[in-house]
Amino acid sequence: MSLVDGILQELEQEAQTTRRLLERVPEEQLTWRPHAKARTLGELALHVATVPGGVAEFVSQPSPVQAPQFIDPSPQAASELLPALDESIAKARKILGAMDDTALLETWRIMNGDREIVALPRIGFVRSIMLNHWYHHRGQLSVYLRELDVPIPSIYGPTADENPFA
Repeated sequence: MSLVDGILQELEQEAQTTRRLLERVPEEQLTWRPHAKARTLGELALHVATVPGGVAEFVSQPSPVQAPQFIDPSPQAASELLPALDESIAKARKILGAMDDTALLETWRIMNGDREIVALPRIGFVRSIMLNHWYHHRGQLSVYLRELDVPIPSIYGPTADENPFA
């Protein structure tokens, strides 16, 4: 099994969990935010939907790459979330599937002007930012939904609302 095979397998499994959360984002609450400094529900949900494809696209660029400018687009409707997730997963699958172990193990650098801010193997960036960062924001999304009294689906086991083992 190549390095990318393991990443893609995890991506596919976690995409299903992410889908279950995004399916529950209430249309009428897209502009809700838990704190003035926090993203809105819509911004966070769209970010969760688009992380894999965006990160895969970013990490596929030749090294060194300039640090990106981050923006938080907001969906106009909750119905945009699942198509955005599907597109993101397909993009990540295509980009990462074209990489071999040599490319994944190559040191990849992010610059801020002339200053190096990240230097690690591409696979480390994929693991940290595409996957772990994705899970972090998915966890935030589950808290947002809980605060809005939306039933939380099973993520890695039972929740107070859903028990896949029962």
